[in-house]
Amino acid sequence: MSRFRVMLWAVSALSGWLVVAGVSAAAESASPSRLNILFIMSDDHAYQAISAYGHGLNQTPNIDRLAKEGMLFRSCFVTNSLCGPSRAVVLTGKYGHLNGFTRNGDRFDGSQQTVAKLLQQAGYQTAIIGKWHLETDPTGFDQWEVLFGQGPYYNPAMKTPHGRVAHEGYTTDIITDLALEFLKNGRDKNRPFFLMYHHKAPHRNWCPGPQELDLFKDVTIPEPPTLFDDYANRGRAAHEQEMTISRHLTPLDLKLVPQKEKFAPDQAERFYNAYAEENKAFKEANLQGEELVRWKYQRYIKDYLRCVAGVDRNVGRVLDYLDDSGLAQNTVVIYTSDQGFYLGEHGWFDKRFMYEESFRTPLLVRWPGHVHPGSVCEKLVMNLDFAETFLDIAGAPIPDDMQGRSLKPLLEGRDVPDWRTSMYYRYYEYPAVHMAHKHYGVRTERYKLIYFHDIDEWELYDLAKDPHELHNVYGDPAYAQVTAELKAELQRLKTLYQDDDTIRGVPVTAASR
Repeated sequence: MSRFRVMLWAVSALSGWLVVAGVSAAAESASPSRLNILFIMSDDHAYQAISAYGHGLNQTPNIDRLAKEGMLFRSCFVTNSLCGPSRAVVLTGKYGHLNGFTRNGDRFDGSQQTVAKLLQQAGYQTAIIGKWHLETDPTGFDQWEVLFGQGPYYNPAMKTPHGRVAHEGYTTDIITDLALEFLKNGRDKNRPFFLMYHHKAPHRNWCPGPQELDLFKDVTIPEPPTLFDDYANRGRAAHEQEMTISRHLTPLDLKLVPQKEKFAPDQAERFYNAYAEENKAFKEANLQGEELVRWKYQRYIKDYLRCVAGVDRNVGRVLDYLDDSGLAQNTVVIYTSDQGFYLGEHGWFDKRFMYEESFRTPLLVRWPGHVHPGSVCEKLVMNLDFAETFLDIAGAPIPDDMQGRSLKPLLEGRDVPDWRTSMYYRYYEYPAVHMAHKHYGVRTERYKLIYFHDIDEWELYDLAKDPHELHNVYGDPAYAQVTAELKAELQRLKTLYQDDDTIRGVPVTAASR
C-alpha cells in the first residue's frame, strides 16, 4: 500500500471513528441489542383522565404521545384494585395469595423472586424512584429512593439505602428530577437500565402543584351519568361502602380547612390563595342536596385533574430527555397506574370494587421499531403480565411460576389465538377504610360475575347491554346458562391461579386482620 493510500485510509478511519464516537456520545445508549425499560406508574390515575382514551375530561398531551407513537391498551385490568397489592403483583408476576401481599399495610417479602432481581441477573442496572408503599425496603435494585409510605405532595422526605433525604418542592417534580438525574448521571452507560419511575399523584387528597393551581378555574367539568346512582338494583356492598362524594369527602379533601402538608411559607400562601375566593362563595351559598354534591364533585375532580396535569407535564420532561439524548430509540416506555379510580361514577371516589372504573387501568407502551405507532389493543391484559413482559423484552427467561403472559407478541402486532378470554379478580381488605366488602369474580369480554363472599351475595352484569353496571341480573332466568358457565369459569380460574382461599398457605380468615 502506498504512503498516500495509508494516509488516506488513516484519515478515513479516524473520520469514521469520530462520527461513530459522536453518535455514541449523543445517543448515550447501551448496545442496541439490550433494550432499556422505563416503567412509569402513577397512583390512582383513572383511564378516564387520559385524553387518549377519549372521555373528554382533560388533556394529557405528553402521555398521549405514547399512544400516538406506540400502543394503547383498552382492556387492561388489575388482580386487586389497591395500591400495595398491585405493586406486589407487578414485581412478582403472581397474585397476592402467592406473593403474600393482599392488602395495604402488609409487609412485602423482599427475599422472594422479583422481576428486578431477575433483570439484575440478566445484566440490567435496576432502579426505583418515587412511591414504593410496600413497607419493607426495596430489594433487587441497584439504586433506590422512595417515599415514606404514601408521602406528601410538598417537601417530601425520601428513604435511600443511606438514610433519609429531605427535599423541597412539589413531589411530582422532585420524583422526576431524581429520575432524570439517574438517566443523565446515575446510570452505567455500558449496561441497559430498568427504571421504575413511580408518582404518588393523583392519590388522595389531591393537592395540585404550583404550576397547576389555577387550571380549570372557570371551567365546569362534565358530570358522569351515574353521579346520582341510588344502587337500586344491587345488594349490600354498593349500599354499605364509604366512598361517596356526597357523604365521605372530608373538609380536608375539599380544601375547606388547612392541609396537613408541610408547606414552606411561600408555598402555603399561594396554595391557600388559590382556594380562598371559591371557599368564601361556597360558605355564603349554603348549598344543599344535589347542588351540594355537584359543588363537591367539581372541587374534587378539578383538584384530581390538576394533579394529573402535573404528572403529564413531568412525563413530558422525561420523554423530551429521551428524545434529546438519543435514548428514545432504544428504550421501551410503559405508562400505567396501580389501578383505576372512580371519578364520580356511581357517586364515588377511590377504587377497590371490581366494577369497571377501578378494575380497569390505563396502559400505553412505546417501543420504536416494534410497536406500530397509533395502534390499539383490545385483548384482555392484566398487571399480572407486566413482569413477564419486562423479562421477554430484555431477552431474559420467564420463570414457570409466574402467572401472567408476556405482552410482547401483542405489542408486535402478532396474532395470539390462545390469548385469555377471561380474568380473575380478588379483593381482601374488609373491614377497613371505605368499607368495600371482600369479593372475587370473573370477567369475560361481555359478562362480569362477582361474589361478595363475606355477605354471600352474587352480582352479574351484561356489559354489552349495561356498560355502567347498574342492573344486577343475577337470578334472572334469561341468564341462567350464562351464570352456570361463569361460575364454572370462576372455579377454573381459582384452580389455575392456585387460589385455595389461603395466603401463602395461611387460611384467608386467619391471615386477614
